[in-house]
Amino acid sequence: MPSTVIRRWDYDEAEQRLDVTFVSGRVYSYHEVPAAVAQAMLEAFSKGSYFNRHIRDHFAFTEHRRRVSP
Repeated sequence: MPSTVIRRWDYDEAEQRLDVTFVSGRVYSYHEVPAAVAQAMLEAFSKGSYFNRHIRDHFAFTEHRRRVSP
């Protein structure tokens, strides 16, 4: 099922990093995310609900700032 809050996400297993792009345009990288957690998100009916229950507030993250054109 497509998500109403998550535009896209990618998982780098070697880095254990989950990159999430929200429909708002904000992009975050979640660190030390186990492969099993990323796989469960892939299989979840609602990606947004899974994200809120199992990833947000459970893993350290980095927000990627957008570059502002001069």
